[in-house]
Amino acid sequence: MTGLISVAGAAVVDSLENPKRLLVARRSAPPQFAGMWEFPGGKLEAGESFEDALHRELLEELGVTVRLGAEVEPQAGTGWPLNERAVMRVWFAELLDGEPRPLQDHDELRWVPLGNGDEASTLPWIPADLPIVQALLERVASGLLG
Repeated sequence: MTGLISVAGAAVVDSLENPKRLLVARRSAPPQFAGMWEFPGGKLEAGESFEDALHRELLEELGVTVRLGAEVEPQAGTGWPLNERAVMRVWFAELLDGEPRPLQDHDELRWVPLGNGDEASTLPWIPADLPIVQALLERVASGLLG
């Protein structure tokens, strides 16, 4: 599986210690994903670590800095498959500075409750993100964020 595009994503929560809400982002493009929800983040640049890419992308896309928590472990070691050419790794993150705004790639941000998971799991997610959402909700329910 060499040559895959690596993508870093963030599950931004209101608290790493006791998360009650998840920040979700609605895509504005490309057309096949416009109006669907996703984890903010993006592709790694040459020589960049997943963590560095995540900090850069969240500043560019949302105007925020974060503290990273645990990774939402993928079922396969290489990451969560997005398509046949790309995989994503996702970390829990907590806001440190800035008010999240949809600066690029998104037209809306929304905090959704994590309590019963209903709202988070029923949003129209980009299909590749759905298994990540389910894993995230299981991690939150079991208290395994650290």
